[in-house]
Amino acid sequence: MDRRSIIKRAGIAGVLAAGVAPAVHAQAAVRWRCASSFPKSLDTIFGTAEVFSKKVSDITGGKFQISVHAGGELMPAFGVVDGVQNASVEMAHTAPYYYYGKDPTFCLGCAVPFGMNTRQMNAWMYEGNGLKLMRDFYAKYNIFNLPGGNTGAQMGGWFRKEIKTVADLKGLKFRTNPFAGKVLEPFGVVPQSIPGADLYPALEKGTLDALEWVGPYDDQKLGFNKVAKYYYYPGWWEGGPQLDFYINTKAWNALPAEYKAAVEAAASHAHVTMTAKYDARNPTALKQMVGSGTQLRPFSNEIMTAAFKSAQQIYADLNKSNPEWAKVYKDYSKFLADENAWFRFSEGLFDRFMQQQKLS
Repeated sequence: MDRRSIIKRAGIAGVLAAGVAPAVHAQAAVRWRCASSFPKSLDTIFGTAEVFSKKVSDITGGKFQISVHAGGELMPAFGVVDGVQNASVEMAHTAPYYYYGKDPTFCLGCAVPFGMNTRQMNAWMYEGNGLKLMRDFYAKYNIFNLPGGNTGAQMGGWFRKEIKTVADLKGLKFRTNPFAGKVLEPFGVVPQSIPGADLYPALEKGTLDALEWVGPYDDQKLGFNKVAKYYYYPGWWEGGPQLDFYINTKAWNALPAEYKAAVEAAASHAHVTMTAKYDARNPTALKQMVGSGTQLRPFSNEIMTAAFKSAQQIYADLNKSNPEWAKVYKDYSKFLADENAWFRFSEGLFDRFMQQQKLS
């Protein structure tokens, strides 16, 4: 009698009594390392990889262990794609738009200026062509990807002085993601790419005039409100940035089906958990910082409009010069247009109305 027949006829109690363990428990132990791009101090972003690792262990009865290493521990925070590609580590947890310099197409797997919000990104990934298109692109880097969290729309960042017009941006040394930096360069901004762990001293010492990270909860933990007064919104360059788990293709293909299923389930769990944490923690952090002197400021319509036009020009240029980008962006932009048409009649109006109400 084969194994499946025993399980079917005897049920789980009979299986255990007969000494036949479920398939996942029969698998050999596996040990992986996950290189994060983030510092341990952030229980949101870095913590998402830990949530993932724990869930994989729980699902596999401890057979599959993944150790998580902070940015700089095994390799530079922005070097994790190379680490996964050349199999220095089995996997990484990172924000794809950090790798604009390799190919701007990476950014479409994370966030682009004036792009999708969190729910739209999830829809494109899971129900549209997002995962397929990005996996086709990542294949040339020996990477298999899984969505690994989304911060939700981010803040526009911390500034030492008020920024009222496009002219106020000239000469500003601003830490932001590489794509946003390209959009802002025509206005005289000097973009800086610095890992999260190094941002506070750079702003404190004046190496930076301004910076953006994520939002109130993380920004408060990192202390930016202590060295900059003005907190701008929104982060138009990342309306719904998705992080990814990057897995070396050979390591992924070597996993048995049960372990692949465990990794996929754990990634989905971690993906949802990150957004929930930010949505739950950001309101309190923002109120605390405003109470201690932080000045909230919206970007002016002049700045938003100029940045939007700059972004559209970059997209048009990339469509002509980069076939990989053009292939993915064609689908991305069509999906976004359809999503915005829908959200206009549902979420958008409802949210605007509710935000004007006073609730007990």
